Amino acid sequence: MARQLIRALIFDFDGLILETEEPIYRSWKEVYESHGVPLPFELWVKTVGSSNQAFHPQLHLEARLGRPLAQEELDRRIARRVELVLAEPLRPGVVDLARAARAAGMKVGVASSSTRDWVRGHLERLGIVDLFDCLRARDDVEHVKPDPDLYLASLQCLGVPAAEAVAIEDSPNGVTAAKRAGLRCVAVPNRITEGLDLSQADLRLSSLADLPLPQLLEKLGQTSPLPLWSCELGSSPEVETRPG
Repeated sequence: MARQLIRALIFDFDGLILETEEPIYRSWKEVYESHGVPLPFELWVKTVGSSNQAFHPQLHLEARLGRPLAQEELDRRIARRVELVLAEPLRPGVVDLARAARAAGMKVGVASSSTRDWVRGHLERLGIVDLFDCLRARDDVEHVKPDPDLYLASLQCLGVPAAEAVAIEDSPNGVTAAKRAGLRCVAVPNRITEGLDLSQADLRLSSLADLPLPQLLEKLGQTSPLPLWSCELGSSPEVETRPG
C-alpha cells in the first residue's frame, strides 16, 4: 500500500512543548486550598488544551466563597504560576523532532489555544522560536480547541492539506480539534493528562523522545518528503501566555 506523504508537523504548545499545564493547575490548587475549598479535577481538565469558557477557576472559587478574591491574592497566584513555569525545561524530544522534520523537508508549526504573546514569549525565551514556520494562537481564530479552527488556520499558513500533516497533542481537547480538522494525531500526555482518554489519537507515546521521526512516521504508515534515512539525526542538546 502506498504511504501518504507528510509535509508538516503541527505541535500544540502548553503541556506538549513546555509543561505549563501542571504549574497552572498547581498555582490555582494552592489558592483553593488556602480557602479550604477543593479544586475539582474533573472540572479543571475541561480547560486543558482549550480555554476557561468551560470552567473558570476564579469565578468558581468566588462563587463558593460568596465574594470576590482580593487583587493581591490574584497577583500572588500569577507570580506563583510564573515561578513554576520558569522552572520547567522543554519536554524531551521536542527540539530533535522539530529539527528532524525541517531536515526532512517538512514544515513545522504551532497551534495553541493560548495567546500569541504567551506562546511566542516562551518560544523566544527558550531559544526555539526559529524552529517553527508558523504560529497560530487564540488571537487568530474565532474558536479554540476542541473546535478545529486552529488546525485549519495552521494548515492554511503552512500551505499543506490536512492529509499531509500530523498534529502532536497532549490533551483530549487538542486531539479532538486535530481529528475534526482531518489530521492524523500523535498524543503525548503530560502529568495532568496522562490519565485522560486520548483514544481518538492515531498513536500514543509516553515521550517524543521515544521515537525518531522516521520510526514515528512508519508507525503512522506515512513517509516524509525526503527519504527516511536522510532525516535520521544524532541527538541534539535540549534547548533550554495557555495563560491561566
